Amino acid sequence: MLGYITLGTNDLDASRAYYDALLGEIGAKRLMVMEENGFTMYGVEFGQPALCVTKPYDGNPATVGNGMMAAIIVDDRAKVDQLYAKAMELGSQDEGGPGVRGEEGDQAFYAAYFRDPDGNKLCAFKVGPAG
Repeated sequence: MLGYITLGTNDLDASRAYYDALLGEIGAKRLMVMEENGFTMYGVEFGQPALCVTKPYDGNPATVGNGMMAAIIVDDRAKVDQLYAKAMELGSQDEGGPGVRGEEGDQAFYAAYFRDPDGNKLCAFKVGPAG
């Protein structure tokens, strides 16, 4: 359904360094860079959902959207833990460590929450039973 989500940044170099390191943990890399405006797209491959960072088009400072969050799906709980640990290593703000939200079972929601250097909220998650 979604092709990509874009997060605003006030420091493009710092944001790119953060996402290079964080998303590299799950095999994502820069797929597209438009130097004229700073738009940078990260993903595993074209045609799959992506996360992008850029300075705002209108030239105003980037601000955090209250209630807005980008969620990164992974294929096992260990990768949730791995992304959360990397985010903390990179200086992210903790918004809720790895764990099951709700009950265990076929639709268990295992997630961790954190904020990037610009304050954008991110979630790493896996749906399904442990194991």
